[in-house]
Amino acid sequence: MGKSKEINQDLRKKDHKSGPSLGAISKCRKVPPSSVQTIVRKYKHHGITQPSYCSGRRRILSPRDERTLMRKVQINPRTTEKDLVKMLEETGTKVSISTVK
Repeated sequence: MGKSKEINQDLRKKDHKSGPSLGAISKCRKVPPSSVQTIVRKYKHHGITQPSYCSGRRRILSPRDERTLMRKVQINPRTTEKDLVKMLEETGTKVSISTVK
C-alpha cells in the first residue's frame, strides 16, 4: 500500500460549517469521504485542520545520551556495548545492546 496523497490546506477549510453534507464535500473536492470525515472530526475535537506528523518510531536515546555515547567511544574505541548499556542504565535510560550498536 503506497503513501496517501496529502490533502491541500485549501481543501481543509471549514466547508462543513456552511451546510453541505460530507458526501457533497467529498464529491466537490474529489477526495474520499473518509478523508473528509476525518478532517471534520479532527476540527471539531482539536480545532485545527493541519495534519499531525507522527511517522516513525520514537527515539529511545535523547540527543544528549547520543553525544555522551559518541564521546565515550571516541575517548576509548575499545569500549564494549555492555559498558555503554551499563553507563546509560546508571543515568536512568534502559536500552538493549542492539540499540547501542
